[in-house]
Amino acid sequence: METIRGKTCILMDLNELHDRLANYNRIILDLGTGDGRYVHSLAERFPADFIIGVDSCRENLHEYSRAKLLNMLFIISNAQSLPCELNGLVSHISINFPWGSLLDGLLTADTSLMRGLERLATSTASIDVHLNGGALADAGWPLENGADKIYYNLLQAGWRVRTPRCMDEDELQVFPTTWARRLAHGRDPRGMKIHS
Repeated sequence: METIRGKTCILMDLNELHDRLANYNRIILDLGTGDGRYVHSLAERFPADFIIGVDSCRENLHEYSRAKLLNMLFIISNAQSLPCELNGLVSHISINFPWGSLLDGLLTADTSLMRGLERLATSTASIDVHLNGGALADAGWPLENGADKIYYNLLQAGWRVRTPRCMDEDELQVFPTTWARRLAHGRDPRGMKIHS
């Protein structure tokens, strides 16, 4: 499994991962983590939890992956081929403002993505998905319709999620991701949240 710290890529095996994860209350995985700001924020706020950010673009992760927080790890991986080392370990999954192949995978219920999420999750795992109007519009979906489609796909995959709800501009401004702040001040400051 490929991890990153700053600009250095480090291969980590299953034993090393288990050593890192020992003695934490929960393991939280942020899929499509972007620059890693959200993971860094959670790791600072919840030192008893271990926070993992996963993204396929290593260049975006250079800044936040440098931080010397023991309860934080960044993994380089595609959402459709999540590392098997995480199988059955993840207590909570967050997907914040996906776009591109990750958003497409949620909209089409891509088998590799959905099975990968299921494979990583513990039996009691929860999930949060935050969506934005601009990314869904670029994918050809109105915000509410796209959120409903993803909600239905998650239900079909066995996730217990609540009906999508709107996120207003104020909520986007305080949400701890770089992208949420851009959205709050952008041309389409609308978001939706689907959560367990």
